[in-house]
Amino acid sequence: MGFFSTGKANVQASDISGIKLPEHIGIIMDGNGRWAKKRGLPRTAGHKAGAETFRRISRYCSDIGIKYLTLYAFSTENWSRPQEEVNTLMRYFKDYLEEALRDFADDTIALRFIGDISRFSPELRELMIKNQTLSAAHEGMILNLAMNYGGRDELVHAFRDISEKLLSGEITKDDISEKLISDNLYTKGIPDPDLIIRPSGEHRTSNFLLWQSAYSEYYIDDVLWPDYTAEHLNKALIEYSKRSRRFGGV
Repeated sequence: MGFFSTGKANVQASDISGIKLPEHIGIIMDGNGRWAKKRGLPRTAGHKAGAETFRRISRYCSDIGIKYLTLYAFSTENWSRPQEEVNTLMRYFKDYLEEALRDFADDTIALRFIGDISRFSPELRELMIKNQTLSAAHEGMILNLAMNYGGRDELVHAFRDISEKLLSGEITKDDISEKLISDNLYTKGIPDPDLIIRPSGEHRTSNFLLWQSAYSEYYIDDVLWPDYTAEHLNKALIEYSKRSRRFGGV
């Protein structure tokens, strides 16, 4: 797994012209709280700034031709944060989903959700389902929002589903394979991420796409998520284009 720390981004959009782009990018949106703390602001201000970055980067990825973008928006562990912070995040999610219904109506982006959304409020679940349904026919970039998502939790759900199929006789133990497991994950039908980006300088996966990232390239950037720009992304894309992916071979 190739981790690569970066300095200040100074790459222009034109610099990615002609390079090989990853088909699927995953981003761990990290650093909102630290961004706010550095400025003497409440953590909620960091989440607000991070939400704006999320909008900009999603749009940019679509514009440059990325086919799949998966953003880690809210983990299964995030429920343990202070209630005020969780409530604020829920409000931002609601605002975004309502905005998406308007903005994506005439767009090409298909919005999907991965994770166990049953824990969210009925209002949020309804907005998620409505967004996913209305954008399903769009033929542009697929934007996966990982909401109440955890890689271990995803595997537990997959194994439960597979166990039920075994018990019902729908499959036998000889049918169990890597493909069967992949087909029972939230990301069924979506290729594994080629590149996973983590802003904020942290060097850990944080329970994100554990099964799917077995051969993903990792790129670590020291910039905090609210300060993340298209130039930072371009720098990651250029570094990715230079790597030789051998998938365990030589």
